[in-house]
Amino acid sequence: MTLSKENIIAALKTVFDPEIPVNVWDMGLIYDIEISESTVVIKMTFTSPTCPMMEEILEQVRMAVQNVAGDVPVRVDLVWNPPWDLSRMSDAARLELDLTNEGW
Repeated sequence: MTLSKENIIAALKTVFDPEIPVNVWDMGLIYDIEISESTVVIKMTFTSPTCPMMEEILEQVRMAVQNVAGDVPVRVDLVWNPPWDLSRMSDAARLELDLTNEGW
């Protein structure tokens, strides 16, 4: 499999917070994907700094991307700026969570 942003996004779409039926990509938790020959860096956030599953989800993201990256090391950086908000969610995620434009 070729290491591409599209393949990484597909891998990220397999990672879910157990409390939310939407993947981390569609939730808008992924802020950036940097790909080089020597590393893949994922910058991501959470909806809350008190997420009880934070460490597990960070590791799931790293492992999902590592499966695509092969021998290229993967690092997941947790960032809080800019703060996450509902506008980062995909339309599909808003629909899945019943968050219409009127509700946010």
